[in-house]
Order: sequence, then C-alpha cells, then structure tokens
Amino acid sequence: MDERTPLLVLGLGNIICGDDGLGVAAVAQLNALYEPPAGVTVIDGGTLGLSLLPWVEDAARVLLIDAVRADAPAGTFVRLEGDEVGPAVALRLSPHQVGVADLLESARWRGRYPAEVILLGLVPQTIELSVDLSAPVVENLERLVTEITREAARLGFRFRRREEHEAFGSDHPERGGVADGVSGA
Repeated sequence: MDERTPLLVLGLGNIICGDDGLGVAAVAQLNALYEPPAGVTVIDGGTLGLSLLPWVEDAARVLLIDAVRADAPAGTFVRLEGDEVGPAVALRLSPHQVGVADLLESARWRGRYPAEVILLGLVPQTIELSVDLSAPVVENLERLVTEITREAARLGFRFRRREEHEAFGSDHPERGGVADGVSGA
C-alpha cells in the first residue's frame, strides 16, 4: 500500500538573504501560532533542495511557502498552482530556487509528484545579504500565515490556533519572563 502524507507545508528560503528567508519565517510563525492537524507535516526546508525529495515524494499535496518574483509591489501575496509553479521556481530569485525546480522535476521524473502543488508567498523587496525581512514583507507575513491556514482548510485540514501560553510559553516577555526563541517580528 502506498501511504502518503496527506499534506506537506514546506517553508523554503535562505534566512541570510533578506526576504528570501520569508518561507522559513512563515512556517516558524505558523508553528508558533497554530497546532497542525493530523495528516499535516510542517517543515522548515530552508535551502535543502534535493535533500527534501523524500518528503515531497511522500506527500499527496504540497504547499510550498517561499518568496515569489512577480510584477507587483513588495509584500504582495502570491498564490500559484499546477503548471504555474514550475516556471515560478525555475526563474532564479536566489540560489535555493534552482534546488526547488530540481526537487519538483525529480519527483515528477520518479513518478512520485504530489497530486497537488501550490506555491504561496510574498513578493520580496530585497534578497541582499541580511538576516532581516523588509518592512513590506514583515507587514504581510501574518497574512501569508493566515493564507496557509486557509489553503489547508480548503484541502480539508484545519489548523487550530494555539492559546497564547502555548504559542509563547510561560516565559513570554510581556509577562516579565525570558523569551523562549519565538519572535513577534
């Protein structure tokens, strides 16, 4: 029997190249704020490229979360699916995207391409060397996370919002404690 992960949410990007790291930031925020439902795997794929092939091949559906080049202002939400995804990741935004195109084509070549691949992201302002996201991307990061949960719900998977004490731990700075690594950027 071919048992596949029903839904893979895969955050992509290079966290030291400005807005290119937004996919990683989005899945971090998603994990901090929401409990994934049964059947959903959320992964920070960073720049792992072909190393992610086993996860993609084992997924029935994939939500790729990444910076997306588009003819729109920085921070604009972008949703692509089906045949639109391949060309979007083939146009080099940064070095990791060559790995994404290769990753998807490898899964297709091996006969293990997911039934559905959807790319959700934001238009970057800069992919220059920096560990910070630009203001337009930061302003729209919460919307991207909300869109991830909406897309998952459309596919039949409802993320449950965590309570504040779960999302931030009992040492949240607003309560006078020490932060536990979750940032509110």
